[in-house]
Amino acid sequence: MNVVVCVKQIPDPADPGALDPDTKTLKRDVKLILDESDSYGVEMALQLVDAAGEGEVILVSMAPNNERSGLSTALAMGAASATLISDETLSGSDALTTAKILAAAIAEREPKLVITGSESSDGYTGTVPDQIAAVLDLPSVTMAKSISVDGDQVKVERQTDAGHDDVECPMPCVVSVTAGVVEPRYPSFKGIMAAKSKPVDEKTVADLGFDADSVGWAAAGQEIVEIADAPQREAGEVIEDDGEAYNRIVAFLDELKVI
Repeated sequence: MNVVVCVKQIPDPADPGALDPDTKTLKRDVKLILDESDSYGVEMALQLVDAAGEGEVILVSMAPNNERSGLSTALAMGAASATLISDETLSGSDALTTAKILAAAIAEREPKLVITGSESSDGYTGTVPDQIAAVLDLPSVTMAKSISVDGDQVKVERQTDAGHDDVECPMPCVVSVTAGVVEPRYPSFKGIMAAKSKPVDEKTVADLGFDADSVGWAAAGQEIVEIADAPQREAGEVIEDDGEAYNRIVAFLDELKVI
């Protein structure tokens, strides 16, 4: 059973990074790392392939400057190979264009299952997994907290506000997982060394059948018009207990409609 995992390589969240003053987007001309939210998908895929006893985990990523640092981490975890789409014309691509590009690369691999994170740590649109499924005309299950495979069916516990739903879905399909669904393994020294020789198939926009006018800023359906700093958090209210403080606490909770 071959499983494709979509992984995003992002600037290190520990570094605030810089914005391009012209496009008002995050500069990505630095070393990129594996998005932590995608490490859960990689681990889940590895466990599913191990349980199946056959197949492999294949990574698909779209990144500028042929960046591989994040891919190397996922390959060191145990993924067998990767497809990297890197093309300067992709700069400024919106979520839908990103989904179309990823879907084209996924289709070439013909997987039984596609796993993604729920949303990236630098974009937070949360729309790409469903868009990939729509482009590929595959069923989609979101917010998975556990996944198991039974024959040609995938069984998913889908996280909800009230607990979880039990969902069964025919494969091939797209499943997006939540953070914390599994504990991602740390790459071993052996895995790190092995990752250096694992195949990474580099693709351009043209390789996937797209032209420059159909991707990037030229095709983006959105525009960033303004960026502002988040407002400073205001100091909280200090309540001194004079024997009646509980009344103020109850009133505060009532204002928040907690009680």
